[in-house]
Amino acid sequence: MREFESRDAASFDFAEVLYRKADWVATVTINRPHNYNAYSTAALRELATAVQDAAFDDAVGVIVVTGAGHAAFCTGGDVKEYEEAYTNRPRDYWKYMGLFRTWIESLVNAGKPVIARINGMAAGGGNESQLACDLAVMAEHAWLGQVGTRVGSVAAGGATQWLPIHVGDRRAREMLLLNNRIPAAQALEWGLVNRVVPSVTKDGKFITGAAPEQIALAQKGKEGYAIDLAKLDASVQELAAQLLTQFPECQRYTKQQVNFWKELAWHQTIGHARDWLALHYTSVEPWEGMRAFVEKRPAGYVALREKAAAGGSSEFLWGPYATDCPACGAKGIPSGFAYCGACGAGLGART
Repeated sequence: MREFESRDAASFDFAEVLYRKADWVATVTINRPHNYNAYSTAALRELATAVQDAAFDDAVGVIVVTGAGHAAFCTGGDVKEYEEAYTNRPRDYWKYMGLFRTWIESLVNAGKPVIARINGMAAGGGNESQLACDLAVMAEHAWLGQVGTRVGSVAAGGATQWLPIHVGDRRAREMLLLNNRIPAAQALEWGLVNRVVPSVTKDGKFITGAAPEQIALAQKGKEGYAIDLAKLDASVQELAAQLLTQFPECQRYTKQQVNFWKELAWHQTIGHARDWLALHYTSVEPWEGMRAFVEKRPAGYVALREKAAAGGSSEFLWGPYATDCPACGAKGIPSGFAYCGACGAGLGART
């Protein structure tokens, strides 16, 4: 028995990933459409496992990464999971980032061409995931974007490292600091993707250059408009067919050579980012940003700025752990507390 024999994709029995192999192509699909294909902790494990299997399988020449449905390619990490788990246990976010790093590096280091089939919005870690792929084909109704500073995080899982390489410094800063949506035509112009294909139909006929209003109607399936991914699939299949007519060892080394700048930026920063983000989860920004997202309300960006400008703490929800209780001796009580949480004695809260 060989150590790296081809394995049936169905034998993995994944829960949150669809995995298929056929005609030299392995397709890895994030199957969480109820959450706009945001990956959970469990999904990251499955995604990395699938890509590693495809990388080691001699019966696979091309890997395709995509999302289920047509609403989203991937919207990054599951913010609800972040809010429930990782703002409560920041040390676990360091572990989570280890899984995310494994997923991203599985794409970069697959040794085979990886195509991102962008079937819908790719936001946050979803955009970082497609940046980790070698080629990208985008449906016209989809958009790309980063969201880190809007939810209390930093897009240091590929975006801060690779956007300058893809689009240049100024455009990278625009995406990272403003968090605006980049529609398909702009993504193609900026070099974020290789191809954009029509995906909006009216009465069964494709529209090239669909307007935002037509895209909105198609996403809702109204007035005869619909989303059709047939041209997306055809374009991905065409790219895969071209890739399969090249020598695999030459492809592998070509990918390794072209990876130089990506790997240089990545390995110089990702370990630091992993530690900083885990520590940052102890502060109020991710607590407020992710809670606001879950509660579907505007985050208190200005309130935090006003608090800091007034001399208060914008790092701690109830102020720094600077107060001791004179009654019971409890220490490290937040300075904004009026009463001791241990014995109930008055503290004379400070701002």
